Amino acid sequence: MTSTKTAVLYRMVMDKHICPYGIKSRYLLQSQGFTVEDHWLRTREETDAFKALHGVKTTPQTFIDGVRIGGNDDLRRHLGKPVKDPDAISYVPVMALFAMAALMAGAISWLTMGTILSPMILETFIAVAMCLLAVPKLQDLDSFATMFLGYDLLARRWLPYAYLYPFAEALAGVLMLARALDWVSIPTALFIGSVGAVSVFYAVYVQKRDIKCACVGGSSRVPLGFVSLTENVMMVAMALWMLLGDRM
Repeated sequence: MTSTKTAVLYRMVMDKHICPYGIKSRYLLQSQGFTVEDHWLRTREETDAFKALHGVKTTPQTFIDGVRIGGNDDLRRHLGKPVKDPDAISYVPVMALFAMAALMAGAISWLTMGTILSPMILETFIAVAMCLLAVPKLQDLDSFATMFLGYDLLARRWLPYAYLYPFAEALAGVLMLARALDWVSIPTALFIGSVGAVSVFYAVYVQKRDIKCACVGGSSRVPLGFVSLTENVMMVAMALWMLLGDRM
């Protein structure tokens, strides 16, 4: 004989709102072999009454063996699952961006050259990465600028630079990808990359500050350091490579 594990779940399921954490809790319970008694809270009044009855501030709420476990995070802890720390540093955004840039560079190489490992793939990768890095910055310029001002030496002296930087990065990346208007893209990438590299090096390795990087937007949890320095060095290297290539 096998015993059946049963859990009782209360979650909001309304005409205009279905709680995503309720869906997550139900799926997690079912994936762990629980039979779920799924109770829907269909109105705001019903939800408020449930919260008042059990003395809780949020839903969903899970009960196992008559004991209230709590919300989705509490349930994950109860089942031994990791719970995301909103303040923890993470390199995932940058890793995902660079991985996508590499895949896109390989796809472009395959389309244009018939092979993934073409001589142009590194140039394409850097150009695509610059374009992708500009996107999260442009999504919230003010948030980016606020974080950027924390360490960029030029932006501290001339505030508009913090707002112009994402546009300059995007412009240089697009032009480098197209190999058009080199007289614009090369000096732009060389300038913003050099200023950025010096700023990051000074903040991290001279001042030894522990702050977040604005490289993937103002809400980033990526620490300022080697990754940020690499981003700027890549731009400088790309600009110098194109400059030297045009002169050969």
